[in-house]
Amino acid sequence: MREALERHQVWGYLAAILAGLGLGLARPEAAGLLEGALWPLLGLLLYATFTQVPLGRLGLAVQDWRFASALVVGNFLILPLIVGSLVVLLPLAPAVQVGVLLVLLVPCTDWFITFTHLGRGDAGRAIAATPLLLALQLVALPAYLWLFLGTEWMGVAVGGPLLSAFAGLILAPLAAAWLTERLARRHLNARRLVAGLGWLPVPLLAAVLLLVAATQVGSVAGLGGVLLQVLPLFVGYLVLAALLGRGLGRAFGLVPPAARTLTFSFGTRNSFVVLPIALALPEAWQAAVVVIVFQSLVELFGMVAFLRWVPGRLIPDCGSVPS
Repeated sequence: MREALERHQVWGYLAAILAGLGLGLARPEAAGLLEGALWPLLGLLLYATFTQVPLGRLGLAVQDWRFASALVVGNFLILPLIVGSLVVLLPLAPAVQVGVLLVLLVPCTDWFITFTHLGRGDAGRAIAATPLLLALQLVALPAYLWLFLGTEWMGVAVGGPLLSAFAGLILAPLAAAWLTERLARRHLNARRLVAGLGWLPVPLLAAVLLLVAATQVGSVAGLGGVLLQVLPLFVGYLVLAALLGRGLGRAFGLVPPAARTLTFSFGTRNSFVVLPIALALPEAWQAAVVVIVFQSLVELFGMVAFLRWVPGRLIPDCGSVPS
């Protein structure tokens, strides 16, 4: 049942976005109330998601050094340099640049595992890698933003409510999830809680998408041209990620399931961990929120294509990554 829910999550998210747009258009006066519900819902979503990440098993990720090295090189060196350099060169508005960078610079730690499993990757490696991916991106993201956007961006970040959002909506759920996992090692009820929370990320994410769409519908109406502008960038990113996964899989001598895991990691981004950061930006930068949600939708449809293309054609079961 849970696997079926995850397999068809794309359509649930699309329905939630359409319902949110309809609600926002029909009841624009409710935007303030809905936005107030968005923050606690985001916190609960991140807490439920983080409880599914084996935070206490960081050492497992580095034991398979070839896979871990390929994962880190691709996610934290090659892709950020390509994305950052390209975005800075493109004629994008500053708020759109921020949204694209936020959403493409750091890897996913939740549905990456689901799509790895469904796409005949190595789900065990994916699970072991998630604490490493999460720890590195919390350190790397501020450095990336400073590198590609400069000191002006850091002034916006420090001067606004962004740091409190980062602490309250990312670090606090992360700490709560770590404590829950510690309790789950000793208490049956805590283990049952973690198992139950595993059902929540998909419906909670659908609810978050509905609220974001309802509260940002005015921005969406004015950003149609911008979304068409970034669509080729997001599609091109998915193609680049797939080819990089195949290339690094071959360069590091990985078997096909491990190379597919790389590919799904490179293709999925941590959109709903960076969403609170975008929501906390000043109003003039709110286009970043719409860009992030739009990328997640493009990515989800891209993952549907990956499920057939990656194991079927790009990295088939033939004993090694094809040349």
